Amino acid sequence: MAIFPFGRKDKPAVADASSAAQAAAPQGLLDRLRAGLAKTAQVLSTDVRDLFKREGRLVDDDFLEELRAALVRTDMGPAAAEAIVVDVRNRLRARVVEPELVVDSIRTQLLARLAKKSATLATAAAGPTVILVTGVNGSGKTTSIAKLANRFVKDGKRVVLGAGDTFRAAAVEQLAMWAGRIGADIIRGEAGSDPASVAHRAVAHAIDGGFDICIIDTAGRLQTQANLMQELAKIRRVIAKQIPDAPHETLLVIDATAGQNALSQAQGFQEAAGCTGIVLAKLDGSARGGVIVPVTEQFGLPVKFVGLGETADDLEPFDPERFVAALLEGALAA
Repeated sequence: MAIFPFGRKDKPAVADASSAAQAAAPQGLLDRLRAGLAKTAQVLSTDVRDLFKREGRLVDDDFLEELRAALVRTDMGPAAAEAIVVDVRNRLRARVVEPELVVDSIRTQLLARLAKKSATLATAAAGPTVILVTGVNGSGKTTSIAKLANRFVKDGKRVVLGAGDTFRAAAVEQLAMWAGRIGADIIRGEAGSDPASVAHRAVAHAIDGGFDICIIDTAGRLQTQANLMQELAKIRRVIAKQIPDAPHETLLVIDATAGQNALSQAQGFQEAAGCTGIVLAKLDGSARGGVIVPVTEQFGLPVKFVGLGETADDLEPFDPERFVAALLEGALAA
């Protein structure tokens, strides 16, 4: 496999989730992140400002416990919250401090956790790049596939979608509607048919037609259903028989509103599908956007894209620095 930047026109260029697309409109991206993170940021910024309602607030045990509770409410997880509290305790204990010093500690600790993994998408060295997309029902998986495909089509890539969620007719119809709207091919099967056969035909279509990208949808599985998890593994085997190093990416779509439930989702799908990255969907509707932190830490999976709205363009490459900036901006507001 190879890594190529978004916008490069020689095949098999596909995507770099952190460079050219962001450089094109960095301020626009920050504005979209601000809007998408508004609910999470409001929880954190309100709690941080509340810590300093009393003038001359001393960093003592009560202060540190209040800070810990504020951090946990964003669902960033106990490990990250504790690391921030420890850093504040070590540097600022028994001092009267301004909010900027506490916010700086939060920023430093979050960036240290979120910047460890590459957000670039892996691509095929030759031929079509195959991306398998997984996630539970209602996570925003089908819409995220459409948004991802739209990014590739706008970058001049030929895209075919495999409608592998054959147990939900509505999901197939939704994906077909999106395919027509954005200009992608779609391979679909009969209702209830073998999802692995749809994946096989989609990959074959991509190979035979000289497509750049093949994105395969899968059934929205509950992580406790072992038989369905085994089916995911079967799909991977079928794809690998056609293209030995495929799928090149297996993306797990997580609903940001799920909060800590996202951890159990990631566990089940990582074991069954060998996930390589996360798409955090519905970020604009959540006060729990901090869940990015424990998912990234616990499973070693980078967040590659975030969903910030309902239109085809509302999917952005994940940038840790801009994410944290948008999250903390309100904490220093008057």
